[in-house]
Amino acid sequence: MKKIIIYSILSFLFTQAIFAEENQKSLVVYFSHTGTTQKMANYIAEMTKADIFRLESAEPYPAQYKSCTVVAKEERDNKIYRKIKSSVNLDGYETIFIGVPVWWHTCPMIVQGWILQNQKSFEGKTVIPFCTYASTFRDETLSKITELTPKSIHKKGLGLTNPTKQDVKIWLDSIKK
Repeated sequence: MKKIIIYSILSFLFTQAIFAEENQKSLVVYFSHTGTTQKMANYIAEMTKADIFRLESAEPYPAQYKSCTVVAKEERDNKIYRKIKSSVNLDGYETIFIGVPVWWHTCPMIVQGWILQNQKSFEGKTVIPFCTYASTFRDETLSKITELTPKSIHKKGLGLTNPTKQDVKIWLDSIKK
């Protein structure tokens, strides 16, 4: 048992050191409606020592699931990009993790709009997508983030239904080089 605990601690510290050393400065940007994506974003930020920023809509989404899905579908179908409450300056960041829930089989329009507004700021930087989902379409969502940041360096993204620290740790270890 002691060996497992020591290994876990050393592995965790190694992941932090790798990302801190390789990437002068990292940022985790995420949008979360129910808290699942936020949970994953917090794990990533903690393990990589990255700064973290939550994208929030200037006008909140409906709290009820059904009402929110109607709004999200209308935004997707009509390419409606909501205004963001506040943004973050991407200058100085080498690596940017972008996290979203899967909404209507893709990245929510609020995040797509934010990426498009800041597209030039992603050029030459490493972009690492992640998502959370209830059913599927994680690959389409991760691909959408990559597609919207064409002049970036991309590392393999991760989609999870119920993110755990261990799942995130294994993924971060797999993309560190």
